[in-house]
Amino acid sequence: MDAQSRGRAENIDPADQWVLNPNTGEYELRLTPSGAQSAVPGPRRAASRTATPVRAPQRPGRDVPPPRRRRGVPEEPVPTRRGRRPEKKKSKAKKFLLWTGGTMAFLLIAGAGAGYLYLEHLNDNIDSVPDDGASTGGFKKDEAINILLIGTDKRTGSGNSGYGDKNSPGHADTTILLHVSKDRSNATALSIPRDLIVDIPDCPTTQEDGSKKVIPGSQGVRFNTSLGQSGRTPSCTVRTVTELTGIRADNFMVADFNAVKTLTSAVGGVEVCLAKDIDDPDSHLKLSKGTHTIEGEQALAFVRTRHSVGFGGDLSRIGLQQQFLSALMRKLKSNDTLTSPTKMVKLAEAGTEALTVDSQLDSIGKLKDLGLELGKLNTKNLTFTTVPVIDNPNETVKATVVLNEATAPEVFDMIKNDVSFTEVKKQKKKEKAAVAARLKGTKADASEVRVRILNGGAESGSAQKTVTWLQTEEGVTKSENAGNADAGQKRTTLEYDPEQADQARRLAAIMGLSGSALKPGESVTNAQGLPTMTLILGEDFKGAGVPVSGGSSGKTPEGVEKSTADQVQCAK
Repeated sequence: MDAQSRGRAENIDPADQWVLNPNTGEYELRLTPSGAQSAVPGPRRAASRTATPVRAPQRPGRDVPPPRRRRGVPEEPVPTRRGRRPEKKKSKAKKFLLWTGGTMAFLLIAGAGAGYLYLEHLNDNIDSVPDDGASTGGFKKDEAINILLIGTDKRTGSGNSGYGDKNSPGHADTTILLHVSKDRSNATALSIPRDLIVDIPDCPTTQEDGSKKVIPGSQGVRFNTSLGQSGRTPSCTVRTVTELTGIRADNFMVADFNAVKTLTSAVGGVEVCLAKDIDDPDSHLKLSKGTHTIEGEQALAFVRTRHSVGFGGDLSRIGLQQQFLSALMRKLKSNDTLTSPTKMVKLAEAGTEALTVDSQLDSIGKLKDLGLELGKLNTKNLTFTTVPVIDNPNETVKATVVLNEATAPEVFDMIKNDVSFTEVKKQKKKEKAAVAARLKGTKADASEVRVRILNGGAESGSAQKTVTWLQTEEGVTKSENAGNADAGQKRTTLEYDPEQADQARRLAAIMGLSGSALKPGESVTNAQGLPTMTLILGEDFKGAGVPVSGGSSGKTPEGVEKSTADQVQCAK
C-alpha cells in the first residue's frame, strides 16, 4: 500500500465502514478495494487483505451464523405451485434497533452496549480493581440489582485543572446507589451527599502495589472520605454504603471528570434546562435561561456547578446532576443514538475508557449482560431521589449534614424490600387481572379463618405478637404460632388451597395484604388434622396491626423529593 492510500484508510471513520447488507439484514465491515486494513481497532491480528465483505461480529454468546442465514430466523419458504409468498422481512431500521436496543441503559454503562463490534479491543480498555469482598460477588439476572456508581474529584486528563481539589487523591465526590427491581419494571437512583456525616468501617483493601492492608475505620466523618483518604479504595465506599443503608452492592463503577465529557460528546450532547441565567466563575458555566444542548467541557461545568443554583450547596448540585443524568438517559435510549453506528462506536470507546469497575465486572461480556438487564427499564419508572438529611445540629456554620432519622430508614427499607417509588404497571393484563381477582369474592367470618404463622424475616417475636393480636383484636381464634421459616424472606406471603380462598380474602382484608401477597397453592395439616393456611411474615412486616404493603406502591415517604428520568425539569 502506498503512503497516500494508507493515509486515506487511516482517516476513515470506523463506523462508516459498517454497511447494511440487504441480502442478509446484517451490518458488515467492507474493506477498501486496495485491501487496506480496517480502521476499527479490533483484536491485534492482521486483517484479511481482500475486498470480500467481512461479517460483523455477533452479539457476545452467539455463534457466527452461516453466510446467508441468521441464527434463529427460519429460511424463506420456496414458492410452491400454490404461489405462497415468502415471509415479509422487517424494515432495516427496525432490525438494527432490535439488534442494539436494550444495551444503552445508564450513564456509566452506556459504552457497554456496543460490545459486539470489537470485543478484544474493548476488553483492553477496561480497568478493574478488587472488590475485597465488599460486594455480593456480582449481579444476578434473576434477582434485584444494586450497583454503586462513584464519581471522583481526582484530576486526570487534559483540561481538568480548573475543577476540584488539585491535591485530591480521588474522593467519593458524587455517589449514586442504583437499585433495579427484580422484575426490571422500575429502578431507584439514590444520591448520597458527599458532606453527609457517617461512620466508615474498617476496610480490608488491596493497594495499587498488590499488598493487602486493613485501613482502620473512622467515626463521624464526611462520606466522601470513604474513598482516597488514607489509601481507601472503592471497596471502602461500598462498605460505608452498606453500613449506612443496610444495602450491599452487587458491583461498583468508578469514573472521573473525563467520563462526563467523553460520553456527552459521543452522543452529540444532551439537552438541559435552566430557569434562570447562570454565570458561575467557580465552575466556569455561563448559560442563559432556557434550554441548551451541552457536551464536553460545558457538560462537566454543568454538573460541577453549585454556587449558582438553589441554596448554593452540595444538595443543590445533586439536583442539577440528577436532571443531567435524566437528560442523558433519554438521549441514550433515543432512536437517534441507537440507530447510529458512528455514535455506537464512540460510546463503546468512551464508556470502556472512562470506567474503572470491580473485579467481578471486568469484561465487555459482563458489562453487556448488565446493560441488557438495565436496558429493560422505562425512563418513567427510573426514580431519582436523595438520602434524607438535615443540617448538622452540632455546627454553627452549616457545612455538613446528618441523616434524617425520621424518614431515611423508610427510604432504605423501600429499596431493600424492592418497593418502587413510582406506580408501575408491571403486569400483563391477564396476570394483573388474575392477581386482582384473588381479593374479589366472598369473605369467610374471622372465626372460620384457620392459619399458622411463621417468621421469615420480621423482627423477632413477630409471629407470636401477630397471633395474639389476631385472636384478641380481630376474632381470628384459629390462628397459631408455627415458629420460624427460612430467614431472609423479603415479602410477607399467604399460601392457601383454592378451597380456602374465602378465608384468605378475610385475612388479607384484616392484615392489609395485597393480591400479589396471596399465593394459591396447597394447605398444610395442623395438629388436629385440619387444612390450614400458612402466613410467612417477611422483612416488609412492620408489626401486628400495621397494614402490610408490598410491590410497586408508588408512595414516597413524606418529605422525600423525587423525580423520574422521563421528566424535563429546569434548574432553579
